[in-house]
Amino acid sequence: MLASLKSYALDGLTGYCVDVEIDINSGIPGYEMVGLASTATKESKERVRSAIKNSGYMYPAKRIIVNLAPADTKKEGPVFDLAVAIGLLAATGQLESKSYKDYVLIGELSLDGNIRSVNGIMPILISAMQDGHKKFIIPAENATEASFIEGIEVYALSTLRDAVDLLSGVVYETVVTSDYSRAAEEHPYNVDFSDVKGQTVAKRALEIAVAGGHNVIMIGPPGAGKTMLAKCVPTIMPDMTFDEAIEVTKIHSVAGILDNSIGIVTTRPFRTPHHTTTVPALVGGGLKARPGEVSLANYGVLFLDEMPEYSRHALETLRQPLEDRKVTVSRVMRTVEYPANFMLIASMNPCPCGNYGSKDQVCRCTPQQIHNYIGKLSGPLMDRIDIQIEVDNLSYDELRGKQAAETSATVKERVNRVRAIQRERFRGLNIRTNAEMGPKEMEMYCAIDSDGERLLARAFQKLGLSARGTTRILKVARTIADIEGCENIMPAHLAEAIQYRGVDRKYH
Repeated sequence: MLASLKSYALDGLTGYCVDVEIDINSGIPGYEMVGLASTATKESKERVRSAIKNSGYMYPAKRIIVNLAPADTKKEGPVFDLAVAIGLLAATGQLESKSYKDYVLIGELSLDGNIRSVNGIMPILISAMQDGHKKFIIPAENATEASFIEGIEVYALSTLRDAVDLLSGVVYETVVTSDYSRAAEEHPYNVDFSDVKGQTVAKRALEIAVAGGHNVIMIGPPGAGKTMLAKCVPTIMPDMTFDEAIEVTKIHSVAGILDNSIGIVTTRPFRTPHHTTTVPALVGGGLKARPGEVSLANYGVLFLDEMPEYSRHALETLRQPLEDRKVTVSRVMRTVEYPANFMLIASMNPCPCGNYGSKDQVCRCTPQQIHNYIGKLSGPLMDRIDIQIEVDNLSYDELRGKQAAETSATVKERVNRVRAIQRERFRGLNIRTNAEMGPKEMEMYCAIDSDGERLLARAFQKLGLSARGTTRILKVARTIADIEGCENIMPAHLAEAIQYRGVDRKYH
């Protein structure tokens, strides 16, 4: 007999339909899977055999052929186990109902017949829904993740026997749709901007960076508070919209790092890869072309602490995603595109000993050592960082002072107000922040008067700015004007934006 079922696989963040065909004939008992299946997929033979027997059903002692179509597309992972098992039961007459044809079946089987969770349920269900499928059987552990998708009928089951019972007419409850607003309740942080003593300039720069989605680097001696400032950034970032949460969740689900108990990412990512991280880990890759740190930080922050300690090759690979806000991972068998719309925050010492330029400490490094250390960051990479600031050590009075500082909640209110201005400004465009503006948008929203033109011209000559650096100054000035509630960019806004450029040139 022949049975044909529907399952789904992933190509990056997009799911595609896989027809699982099972043909059982008389002859020498055997099992063969065709359709360009990976090793993990072919191993379903033993998992399915044990799951069927341990669930109380009969495994056929006949010649079995399993075809995964389309045959020219690589199939990876154990997501087809459930479909193969149901197909075998249907082809042997142990499942008499033909209702399985109405369902998309997704799940890995354990040897005892339990259905295990799989990665990428959310992007699979969204793609299948867009293709017109309405009914799904998935693992029970993926129920919460699936509950945030409306308009489909999802059954989250625990065992193979449960799936057979459902297809035979036993009534099971569908997954209940979850409320994102309830899941996205305020999350407490163990840091706050009010905990950071002094560093007024750095706090102002970070507020501007978050408000406009700009990249920022902090240069200063050890112990000045660069890392603590960076860790405070998530406390002032605007809440994620539902659409943003869905896109981030899809990436984390594919990567296998999603918390199944929550089912959706409700806070903006804050990724801090170690400086020994490899290029595939940073931008994505590997045998399965998985998303890297730049994609896992989508709509959030990628924090590179002590940036010169990262390999030069790894840092240079950031140039393209910083510009295009997406990354294309190409391998022999597949090419996958992942979003990489993140805000880069970097920190570094000004020299190997860390004290160059300090008002309190003496630098022990030679000019050549300083040049080589700073030179680890190329000019094109630094050109893509909108805001560059110096962070110096605090005095004792600043450190022990009792003066109250602004809380993260207060700063976040201003950030939310500025982000609302940008949402209205870019309504109907695929742009969320000032940092994402293209030439047309800049021409409309970044016009400056004659005084501003003269000021920018002087900065262009004095700082040796590139065309990219000049446009980034205008984008930062646009954000500063939004913070101040001004419709037009004034010379004062432009002057502050220029002040945040060219710090790296001081050390070259």
